[in-house]
Amino acid sequence: MKLVTFTIGNETRVGVVINNDSVVVDLAAAGEAAAVEAAPQIFADMISLLEAGEAGLAAAAQAVAAAGGGEAVADDNTVRALNAVTLQAPVPCPRKVLALAGNYRDHIIEGGAALVPQDEETPRVFMKPPATTVIGAGDSIRIPPVAQSIDWEGELAVVIGRPAKAVKAAAALQYVAGYTIMNDVSERNLKIWERSDSRPQDKWFDWLNGKWFDTFAPQGPWIVTRDEIPDPQTLEISTFVNGERKQHSSTAQMIFSVARVIEYISAMVMLQPGDLISTGTVAGVGNASGTYLQPGDDVRIEISGIGALRNIVVKSDS
Repeated sequence: MKLVTFTIGNETRVGVVINNDSVVVDLAAAGEAAAVEAAPQIFADMISLLEAGEAGLAAAAQAVAAAGGGEAVADDNTVRALNAVTLQAPVPCPRKVLALAGNYRDHIIEGGAALVPQDEETPRVFMKPPATTVIGAGDSIRIPPVAQSIDWEGELAVVIGRPAKAVKAAAALQYVAGYTIMNDVSERNLKIWERSDSRPQDKWFDWLNGKWFDTFAPQGPWIVTRDEIPDPQTLEISTFVNGERKQHSSTAQMIFSVARVIEYISAMVMLQPGDLISTGTVAGVGNASGTYLQPGDDVRIEISGIGALRNIVVKSDS
């Protein structure tokens, strides 16, 4: 299934996209019409649906079937034309957005560094503020006045489906609800205030803080459930800027697989339903050639088996 969060009018709803991505089933409306048990609670929002686990996904499938299944057509009640609604980020306000730095060898090398043993020994995990960085497909990436060198990073993002603490890699994928696309937008040369000198730790925090700008975690357009992507290490990733392909690789090239990343993170922090883990980017970022995003740029990230995430870059006053 393709799970979405969408708005119509002033209401935010949870749905499933079907029929060649032409329509979306409003799960709350369809569930109520089909007398799905606890439908208002299960389908209140995406985190509620994910927290319901397998029972929630089964209820969603039941609601979709009652609405007409894969051949359903828009009826302006339980089924809406996809182009008549506005997609939000699949999980509009996740509890955590975690991301990886340097999880593809070619991306490490293009940054001018030589691979060393430590690159393949432990992943490098950081967080982005979830409430202000997350935006959806079609939303604008905003460049504020203090930004200088804004870069794209097309990535596969993992959506956690049930609480995970100290899980082993062999069982880790059982804790995944599904997968989506994320752009780990980054300011490469952060400079807000002047300082007399830059120590290594200062430069590290500049790199980290450059990940935190508002709108710098576009996600979507939907979550493809785990059953449709049994092996997340077989997906093709491409990033296009104004129609020109800048990145192209495969998740098979990850240094740390999705399962190993979940094992590592869950050893130190409880992963919760709706948490997102963005698994790192491939070679072809703008910083390697000194090319950065400008207002008006069209950024499109495609991942096989999922779809495409598209956002336009705009200038912001703050």
